[in-house]
Amino acid sequence: MTRGVTIRRKRRALSPITRRILAVNVLALAILVAGLLYLGTYRRNLIDAELTALDIQAEMFAGALGEGAVGLATAPRQRLDTGISRQMVRRLALATGTRARLFDDGGTLLADSRRLTGPGGAVQIEELPPPDDKKGPMSTVLKLYDRLVNGWLGNETLEPYREKAVQRAGDYAEAARSLAGEDARSVRAGGHTGIILIVAVPVQRYKQVLGALMLSKDGRDINAALADVRLGILKAFGVALGVTVLLSIYLASTIANPIHHLVLAAERVRSGRGRQTEIPDLAKRRDEVGELAAALSDMTDALWQRMDAIERFAADVAHEIKNPLTSLSSAVQTATRIDNPEQQRRLMTIIQEDVQRLDRLISDIADASRLDTELSHDEAETVDLAPMLTAMAEVHRATRKGPGPEFRLEIPEGTALLVNGVEDRLVQVFRNLLANAFSFSSRDGIVTLRAALYNGWIEIQIDDDGPGLPDGKEEAIFERFYSDRPESEKFGRHSGLGLSISKQIVEAHGGTLDAANRRRAGGDVAGARFTARLPALGFRGNRG
Repeated sequence: MTRGVTIRRKRRALSPITRRILAVNVLALAILVAGLLYLGTYRRNLIDAELTALDIQAEMFAGALGEGAVGLATAPRQRLDTGISRQMVRRLALATGTRARLFDDGGTLLADSRRLTGPGGAVQIEELPPPDDKKGPMSTVLKLYDRLVNGWLGNETLEPYREKAVQRAGDYAEAARSLAGEDARSVRAGGHTGIILIVAVPVQRYKQVLGALMLSKDGRDINAALADVRLGILKAFGVALGVTVLLSIYLASTIANPIHHLVLAAERVRSGRGRQTEIPDLAKRRDEVGELAAALSDMTDALWQRMDAIERFAADVAHEIKNPLTSLSSAVQTATRIDNPEQQRRLMTIIQEDVQRLDRLISDIADASRLDTELSHDEAETVDLAPMLTAMAEVHRATRKGPGPEFRLEIPEGTALLVNGVEDRLVQVFRNLLANAFSFSSRDGIVTLRAALYNGWIEIQIDDDGPGLPDGKEEAIFERFYSDRPESEKFGRHSGLGLSISKQIVEAHGGTLDAANRRRAGGDVAGARFTARLPALGFRGNRG
């Protein structure tokens, strides 16, 4: 399956980006809410508060029992009166909703608020669990959550609560400690709510321990308080979840939808459906997606420009090659029809010149066509133009044969002209410019090359004293295959690609290459001036 077919598949309801954003945001919110629902510290605080309240109630009950539930004061040892104690325990416990048990100093159970006595015997009151009035999804979620928390995090290990048919103070460590004159409190596992809170205090009169009062209460109120808090958290979570999902979908749509449109536009461009395809304009977004759209638009424009340049180059190459081929074909055909040796020699000279012209043309075309690729592959390095230009001047003077224009080099002493670039290509640029200047200068003329550093740019000027540039051709001379050579120069020696290649190399280094005429005070043309500007090392340029 091709990539294009894959892109044109039916779009999913939720894009992968949308699903990932939803997953990240919802997961983070769920972890936060799960931590809030644990409420371990809040539960322990509630238990401590309940135990403290039981402590206060037990102290009040014990004080009342110590004052009002004793036998005769004339007895050798004061003891709790069983009948009075039972009545007081029932009445006191009924008002507080706790279970109260009273043991005498021998550990025998005297009264139990849940045991009724009468003519028919004793009746044990068994408190049933309250009806579950909080049914529904929230209640189910809370129960499941409690099981998971208890299984994963684990609650503290509690001693189980056991109750015998015949109870004695020794069955409960709390009551036993109270008979010894100490207050005791504990939390045990058991009952309908999972925990039972127990507080035991001694019943005293004149510092004599008459018995032990033990109050117990289940964790119904604690569980209800926890359930209410958790229910509130879950409601807030539901609202936050809805807002998070909506915002996540909105956020994802602002990313996924524009990218999807960009992908479709890029696919249409790749399919070659013409220049009518436009990249969506998202520059107003001022974010990475807008930057991506702008980059794709610029890339598409550059692609079309490159394709146009390739087409023009191919047409220019065909035209330039056709001329020498036509001349060559005509010369060959004519040579086969004449017998005059002199004419045949002249035709052979033309054929040789056309072959040489084709050879130069093809070499220059090959150099120009692979220039972009080589510039992108060549490794840029620090290049000092001062010694490079000095060496070129020395080579010119050493290889000069016969009369010709004078060459002057003007470079400030002690100034480093550092650029970041490819040295071989820069040498090619200045060699082309110097060759062009020498070809247009007279034998007694002067070619001047000067270089200097200005405001972060290195400016190199090459002046000649030739006839100058044709009016209005200052830009055209840099076009491929443009040729305007001196009349004294033999036709076909230049392909017209030298200046075009030079400009391409300079612009690839982030610089500019311009041409203009130099004029005297009277306005006459004094010659041509080519000016190359390259960003100095450390100055921001745009190397292609």
